[in-house]
Amino acid sequence: MRTNELGELTAFVAIAEERSFRRAAARLNLTASTLSHALRALEERLGVRLLNRTTRTVAPTAAGLALLEKIAPAFSAISTAVEEVNDFRQHPHGSLRINLSRIAYHMVVAPILTQFCNNFPDITLEISLNDSFVDIVEAGFDAGIRLRSDIPQDMNAVRVTQNLTAAVYGSPDYFRRFPLPQTPQDLQQHLCIGRREIASGNLSRWAFAKDGKHVAIPVRGPLVLDTVDTMIDIALQGIGLVYAADSEENRQHVAAGRLVRVLADWSTTVPGFYLYFPGHRHLSAALNALIATVRVGSDS
Repeated sequence: MRTNELGELTAFVAIAEERSFRRAAARLNLTASTLSHALRALEERLGVRLLNRTTRTVAPTAAGLALLEKIAPAFSAISTAVEEVNDFRQHPHGSLRINLSRIAYHMVVAPILTQFCNNFPDITLEISLNDSFVDIVEAGFDAGIRLRSDIPQDMNAVRVTQNLTAAVYGSPDYFRRFPLPQTPQDLQQHLCIGRREIASGNLSRWAFAKDGKHVAIPVRGPLVLDTVDTMIDIALQGIGLVYAADSEENRQHVAAGRLVRVLADWSTTVPGFYLYFPGHRHLSAALNALIATVRVGSDS
C-alpha cells in the first residue's frame, strides 16, 4: 500500500467515526480541506461513494459502512500500538484534547498549567471550555473534567479535587427583601436558583448536614441553570439564592460584601471534580502525564 493510500484511509476512518470533517480534522491535527481532498481521492480511486455529506451531516454509505467495519479495528490497533511505544519515550509527546467547565478550569487546570507545560513541552494541550454537556467521545475529546455527579456512568474517572464544601449565598440586596433562612426547610419560602445535573437531567436537591442529621431540600425559583459560574453571577444580581462551592473566589465576594453566606452551620461536602475518559481506550502517554499532574487522593 502506498503512503498516500494509507493517508486516504486514515482520513476516511476519522471522518466516518466522527461524522464530522471538523472533528476529524481536530483529531488528526489536519485541516478540513485536506481531509476532504483525501476522501475525494479515495472515492475516485475505489470508484464508489463512501460518505454522504450535506452542509449539516456526514454519514457513511452502505459501501462506506462495509469498509469501515473491516478496517477500523486495524487502525485502532495501530493507534494503540503507537501509543504503547510512546510510553517508552523519556518525554511523552503528542496532542491532548480536553473539555471542561469554566469553574473546573479555574479550580483544576489553571493552577497546574505552567507546571504541565514546563514538564511536558512536547505535548500540545488543547483546552475547550463548555459549561453545557459535551459527549467527549462524539466530539473527539480525549478526556473531560466535570463534577462527579455530571459524569456518565460508563466513563473511567480520576479524582482531581478533594470533596467540596457546599454553601448557600445571596446578595445583600436579596436579603433586604427576604429574611435570612435559619434552617434548610426555610429555603422552600425563598427564590432559589436551580441547577440541572448534566448526567441524569434531574434538578439537584440542596444537601445539608448538622449533628448527624442529613436533609436534601427540593428548591424552587425563577431560574434553572447548568453552570455554576452563571449561578454566582445570578446571585450577585440579587435574583435568588444559589448553592455553590465554598471556594476562594466566593469567600472574596463575601469579604467584599457582595455576597452573604447563610446556613453555614448546616454545611456539608459534595464530591468534587474528576477527570474522566472512555474506559475502552488505551491511555496515551499525554493523558497519563496530565492525570499524574492533576490527580488528587484515591479514586472513587
